Amino acid sequence: MDSVLAGARVGLTRYDPAGTAAALDRGALVVDTRTETQRAEQGELPGALVIDRTVLEWRLDPTSGSRIPEATGWDVEVVVVCHEGYSSSLAAASLRAVGLHRAGDLAGGFAAWRDAGFPVGRGPADVRR
Repeated sequence: MDSVLAGARVGLTRYDPAGTAAALDRGALVVDTRTETQRAEQGELPGALVIDRTVLEWRLDPTSGSRIPEATGWDVEVVVVCHEGYSSSLAAASLRAVGLHRAGDLAGGFAAWRDAGFPVGRGPADVRR
């Protein structure tokens, strides 16, 4: 699995918490793929959209009939967030393979965000189904 993860991260922008906050400020889509249980236990990342990992590509592909309104083109900046920054790297690589060349992830995941002292919300989350 280590080699798969390393391959997924080649060319991937890995944001630190401050970089993720800056991306939010400039209008990037910050997408939280953590489970409902994880978010209930750990808190919400304010400003993030919550999209289940199983439908992520369909919701962000601008040509998909199942896309969210914010998926306006291939140049949209996307920062994927998971709990610790592993599955988010795989998800961001998948988005890049679909054509979203500005997809990256939060290194260290939500845990890094929280541990760096960035705000943690209690909801409600902006869940996209």
